[in-house]
Amino acid sequence: MDLEIYDETKDQVPATQIELIKNLLDYAAQTLDLSDNTEMSVTLVNNDRIQEINREYRNVDRATDVISFAIEDDTEDEFPMIMDDELRAEIPENLGDIFVSVDKVKEQADFLGHSEDRELGFLVVHGFLHLNGYDHMQPEDEAVMFPLQRKILDNYGLKK
Repeated sequence: MDLEIYDETKDQVPATQIELIKNLLDYAAQTLDLSDNTEMSVTLVNNDRIQEINREYRNVDRATDVISFAIEDDTEDEFPMIMDDELRAEIPENLGDIFVSVDKVKEQADFLGHSEDRELGFLVVHGFLHLNGYDHMQPEDEAVMFPLQRKILDNYGLKK
């Protein structure tokens, strides 16, 4: 998977956590059996910035922990392109973008009594699953998404 990580926190995030994000999302992509040419981005921000994003795009004027913006959806294109399978395989599938508040990572890890790595991993996987069409608005959707989220984190080694 082609993953771009942007750190808007002026290097508050250690290199080990940047590497954690890369490795964990690669593992999650393998778990979902995504194509190698899948691409996405993760942007690490502070509470003020994620509050701006939340206000602008969701009309909620407060900081949140993670926001996902999926690029592709299941709707038909207005102008469908006719491509053979070989050409289609060469075009990367862009899942979208995830924004994570590193302030919330610290706050929530402390509140929940687990490591910042575990909280960061949880938020990144949660956002990643949203980009892949998973949701938790309905109980039946939550019953699918949450166990998958836990399976990815546990099998990767982020139980605590």
